Amino acid sequence: MSSAYESSPHYTANDYQHWKGDWELWEGIAIAMSPSPFGRHQLALTELAGLLRNAIQDAGCDARAVVELDWIVSDDTVVRPDVMVVCGDPPERHLEKAPAVAVEVLSESTRKNDLGYKRGLYHQHGIAAYLIVDPNDKTVVLDRRQEDGGYQTEDVSGSVALRVCDDCEIKLSVETLFR
Repeated sequence: MSSAYESSPHYTANDYQHWKGDWELWEGIAIAMSPSPFGRHQLALTELAGLLRNAIQDAGCDARAVVELDWIVSDDTVVRPDVMVVCGDPPERHLEKAPAVAVEVLSESTRKNDLGYKRGLYHQHGIAAYLIVDPNDKTVVLDRRQEDGGYQTEDVSGSVALRVCDDCEIKLSVETLFR
């Protein structure tokens, strides 16, 4: 462990809620969010949120697709996935339980974090599905939680079915996402 890490302050979710600007909190360490992503990222994010919303409505699930909502994972960890599927009504403020689905849209400034720390965090907290969208390569990778608690990684093409909120299945078309 580096001495810089050892001498850094250890922040909490309570501290985080008083900060100005865009931040995440990873195990007590303040992580500055990147500047607003470029158009291709935002277009993929907008399209995916709409596809998720429509799929949830079509299936009649008691869930909502929410964009860039803070998820308070623990007292010292707060992240903001690009999109989440939340069971039941969305929270009044921040999400304080694991979402059914987390989605990160890759950009050059977030790729390492999305494929590294956040992927591990989402697995650790049992998210049923983690979708990784690469708008540059027009690909989607799905980490799907298995019954044994492990994860299976799938390259998604065409369409994919996701079980959300224990009793509902939604279907997404990757082809529609990148049309």
